[in-house]
Amino acid sequence: MAKSLSKIWLRGLKRLLAIQTEQAHTTKRATTRPARTATSKPSAKVRPIKPVAALRVPAKREAPRAAPRESRVRPRASAWASGSWTRSFHSAPASPGRLVNHLQYGLYIPSGHAHEAMPLVVMLHGCTQSVGEFAEGTRMNVLADRFGFAVVYPEQSKHVHSHRCWHWYDASDSAGGAEARAVVSLVDSLVAQHGFDSERVYVAGISAGAGLAALLAVNYPERFAAVALHSGPAFGEARSGITAMDVMRRGARREPAELVDELVNVAEYPGMPAIIVHGDADHVVAPVNADQLAEQFLRLNRIVDEKGARKSGEVKEERKGGVVMRDYVRGGRRVVRLCRVQGLAHAWSGGDDAVPFHSAKGPDASAMVWEFFKHQRRTATGRIAESTVAEASAGVR
Repeated sequence: MAKSLSKIWLRGLKRLLAIQTEQAHTTKRATTRPARTATSKPSAKVRPIKPVAALRVPAKREAPRAAPRESRVRPRASAWASGSWTRSFHSAPASPGRLVNHLQYGLYIPSGHAHEAMPLVVMLHGCTQSVGEFAEGTRMNVLADRFGFAVVYPEQSKHVHSHRCWHWYDASDSAGGAEARAVVSLVDSLVAQHGFDSERVYVAGISAGAGLAALLAVNYPERFAAVALHSGPAFGEARSGITAMDVMRRGARREPAELVDELVNVAEYPGMPAIIVHGDADHVVAPVNADQLAEQFLRLNRIVDEKGARKSGEVKEERKGGVVMRDYVRGGRRVVRLCRVQGLAHAWSGGDDAVPFHSAKGPDASAMVWEFFKHQRRTATGRIAESTVAEASAGVR
């Protein structure tokens, strides 16, 4: 039996490596620039992509190194805009078998805004990706300058996973559960230190980061006002690296809403607004995962029953320019938004395509995410307070 599982695992790795290698070559060709003059410095070499056993985002590029003490180095202006960038680490609660649990992170705070009124957006990267790459590719800090919110980028340690993958499929205290708890501890610390608005804390992620964002939404709903999942897997079925790859390639085999009921007491769950973005040409995380995630968050918000049948609210759909936008609305308020982008592979939509696994194709996902987030608030009572669809439609599209 062990031999058989090993063969399945190796075959899966080979298929995933082939897909990722092809996408990396495509990205490299798309970002090739004209030859420089003799006085120009040679461009940096792109490092080859290595196989991983979990979700994958970009290849490793040069980025600011984490310092043992707090540092204030300003990386590329296009990524960090004009505010304050801090690279540091947070001492999170230790997980079983570890004496310390240092979670490194990058924190961006725009200038000219009062911290006490400032929302906080948590951005979770994918496998092999650094916080520098993620900020550069998504350009979320540029939006932070414009709209006045802080952004924190937790970074998975290579000591925990050699490819910086979050253990989204393993909620145990020694893996994904510990990672989620560390992120929550970091958020609580930053809110206390900087006076950010605790009612407007949001979490977003791509790929494995989306998987961890879903884990946070399920287990710590009182901490977050909304969640954004880009190119992420359905949750609740995967329990190991092998089953995680199966979900990535084919989606959950069981009814998604039923998986939610096994994890959460839906009747007591306080609800969680969610925006889900996925490319129809994603060959790393199959697009069916987006539909399943939408159903799972509809279940968490009690819009569908345990079989996935809608029991409240209405659906509004818009098709424009290769994008299908589907809103699930209840009481005049948008609860779940599903955005499917035609032709988009496993990449952040509308991002900086000079960064691997970010694509200029499709709408600006960062702008869509913030437009969705800014209408949501988690009150002190745990209730979600959000604006109406009419008010939300006046925001960024």
